[in-house]
Amino acid sequence: MDIVLSYAEYGTGSPLFLLHGNGEDRSYFDAQVSAFSSQHHVYAVDTRGHGQSPRGIAPFSLSQFADDLHALMDHLNINQANILGFSDGGNIALLFAIRYPERVKRLMINGANLYPAGMNFIPWITIDLLFIRACFATLFSSRLVHRRELLGLMATQPHIHPKALRSLCIPTLVIAGTKDLIRERHTRLIARSIPESKLLFLEGGHCIAQENTSGFNQAILSFLAEK
Repeated sequence: MDIVLSYAEYGTGSPLFLLHGNGEDRSYFDAQVSAFSSQHHVYAVDTRGHGQSPRGIAPFSLSQFADDLHALMDHLNINQANILGFSDGGNIALLFAIRYPERVKRLMINGANLYPAGMNFIPWITIDLLFIRACFATLFSSRLVHRRELLGLMATQPHIHPKALRSLCIPTLVIAGTKDLIRERHTRLIARSIPESKLLFLEGGHCIAQENTSGFNQAILSFLAEK
């Protein structure tokens, strides 16, 4: 690992990693930290090139981000943890669970997608157009390279086949907003592909952790408390 991810930790108990979305940082989960840390040892992580985590020299890809999480857990001497990922953080969590299933105790996926076309048409096409424009713009300004990389994550990644999820024997909660930018049928496909996963739609858009904080927090804590 060419970098050490920046993170903040709160509380005591079973470890719970929080993975934010594209272009964000760990502050996305500020409204969750107090509730979750009352029962769990929370690690709010800045993924590579986000927040206070350096970009490093490794590939800027969701697969690399999953490996970065694995390295961080090793660094912290944590053998197994609960993982909650939002948006691209959810995609990272899925990739991590596929690669390192023994390291995941419970998996919570919020607003994730298996491939770019899992998004609704308008945001999908908009991101593609912004990415193409950013690719041209970086020919004239190196300052826009990071923006191109961020857009590239959403425009070209991930590539997870639903069959890859069938081997996951991990208690999983798939959660999304009723007005999410991820297609409802795509969210249902994810849940259907993970054996015995639970599916929940909460009133709100893509950022339900912020839009419907009480409902989101209750759903996560209830799932974590299940026997």
